[in-house]
Amino acid sequence: MKTIELAVIPGDGIGKEIMPHALNVLDAVAEVHGGIQFKKKEYPWSCEYYLEHGEMMPANGLDQLSQSDAVFLGAVGNPELVPDHVSLWGLLIKIRRGFQQSLNVRYAKQLRGINPTITNANGFDLVVIRENSEGEYSEIGGRIHSGDDEIVIQNAVFTRKATERAIRYAFELAKKRRNHVTSATKSNGIVYSMPFWDEVFKETAKDYVDVDTRSTHIDALSAFLVTRPADFDVIVASNLFGDILTDISAAVMGSIGIGPAANLNVEGTFPSMFEPVHGSAPDIFGQGIANPIGQIWTGKMMLDHFDETELGTKLIEIVEDVTELGIKTPDVGGKASTSEVSNAIIDRVKKLK
Repeated sequence: MKTIELAVIPGDGIGKEIMPHALNVLDAVAEVHGGIQFKKKEYPWSCEYYLEHGEMMPANGLDQLSQSDAVFLGAVGNPELVPDHVSLWGLLIKIRRGFQQSLNVRYAKQLRGINPTITNANGFDLVVIRENSEGEYSEIGGRIHSGDDEIVIQNAVFTRKATERAIRYAFELAKKRRNHVTSATKSNGIVYSMPFWDEVFKETAKDYVDVDTRSTHIDALSAFLVTRPADFDVIVASNLFGDILTDISAAVMGSIGIGPAANLNVEGTFPSMFEPVHGSAPDIFGQGIANPIGQIWTGKMMLDHFDETELGTKLIEIVEDVTELGIKTPDVGGKASTSEVSNAIIDRVKKLK
């Protein structure tokens, strides 16, 4: 029996609503498999926790999480209680940086039964590899003076090691898919970091002569992702560009509520973290209509991470079986509740046994 120690952080808003359903799906998957089990420990770290303790997570929070095999995160943020930059940097980004989760991987595809927001989707199926540790989200910069003389400096940092790591991962993944990698750049406007990014991309591509490549400026790439998403296989991008592209691709799917993501520690020295793309959605919290598919699909990515790819593939097929039957939450044109969607998925998972 393989035991997966899972650190569970439901977080804020709909994260707290969806997480129990996603965990029930994972338990059903484990029951059918018979050879794995999830040993879960839940942590209450959230904006509410911040109001009570003055911090998003305890000082030894990373030490606690390091005892797990993976972190399963719901959603972070409630701007009415805590400013977003405080909540994000105090929990989500603190875990990403502390556990050296240098890659963010996000899938997007046309799911059966869910109409994309565009008419020319043509059955698109793509993945974005986002450099997750530096780039435009560096912590280097500062503020000086005040009033009319105030100056704010934010430095973007690109290292060869991190840039090549993300690009090489994208090429390796493309070899298992459709052999095409698109690089997101802006070398016509950002004069140092993006030409450097382009150079590393071209140098790395020499090791993958069988993989087709394309380098596209981020503004045009964003438009192409909306107008012809089926053109893309694997996209590799810097931290900011990848963040934007993955929200676009999730929206093109039909709802940002169905997008999955993984924050990977590729060396295996720390736990990786799995989270849906959507935020805490305080506007629908408590209504029982939040879409659980993003969290469930994220669970599928976690199964893949632990080499249970056959079971993970079967899980996403079951999700599509359910959506194709019309069992969907309102954000994707249905009338079902969160629990009705997740229960329908669980029922079909159990039938595998």
